[in-house]
Amino acid sequence: MAAVIALAFLGGLVAGSFVTAVAHRVPRGISILGPRSVCPHCGAQIAAYDNVPVLSWVLLRGRGRCCGERISPLYPLTELGVGALFAATVAVYWDDPAEAVIGLVFVAMLAAVTLTDLERRIIPNRILLVGSVICIAIAAPTDPGGLPERAIAAAGAGGLLFLAALAYPAGMGLGDVKLAAAMGVFLGRAVAPAMLAALFAGSIVGIALLLRHGSSARKMAIPFGPFLALGGVVGLLAGDQLVDLYLG
Repeated sequence: MAAVIALAFLGGLVAGSFVTAVAHRVPRGISILGPRSVCPHCGAQIAAYDNVPVLSWVLLRGRGRCCGERISPLYPLTELGVGALFAATVAVYWDDPAEAVIGLVFVAMLAAVTLTDLERRIIPNRILLVGSVICIAIAAPTDPGGLPERAIAAAGAGGLLFLAALAYPAGMGLGDVKLAAAMGVFLGRAVAPAMLAALFAGSIVGIALLLRHGSSARKMAIPFGPFLALGGVVGLLAGDQLVDLYLG
């Protein structure tokens, strides 16, 4: 089991590198199939040996080889984060390969939309749609009885945030609504603790900003997508256990 988890971590590093490319290209309308990656500062093509997850950033000391411009530490941190979550997902769903694969897709999707929301304040529909379609394609033959639960969870989570968006359009975007619905597709009933965790984390940060900046904090735009992604991770790794604990 340890060897498989280690392989999952290494696979997660590679997937994390791909996720950063998706997060950069999709919002800009660039194909994820080509061309090869280029430096965002000078446009020079990045060599394969400079594109090794984490290691290349460390060896280059966080600077581009072609122009010396700073490379954001968000890239290696994303790769490490996805690697760790891949390993954790495989450990939790060791006895259910189909759910493990669904979890890996979910983690990659959450990482991608977190980056796009942090960088550009958008959650691309294409990323959510592709992730949800893959989830349903795996769940339909392996767990057909769970599809109604996933549909109800998607409607419930998306509907909750849709009402929040109607009540306070400046504070909640439709991208967040769609992300919540996609989380329901992946998590089923475990989306309930995921939403609670997201709302709790968002509230804590909001209160901290109010305490530090006073009333001016109300004018600060804080993307909610990363909080939903954090809740999604909680739902993925411990959601069913939390639901059972509550029901019991």
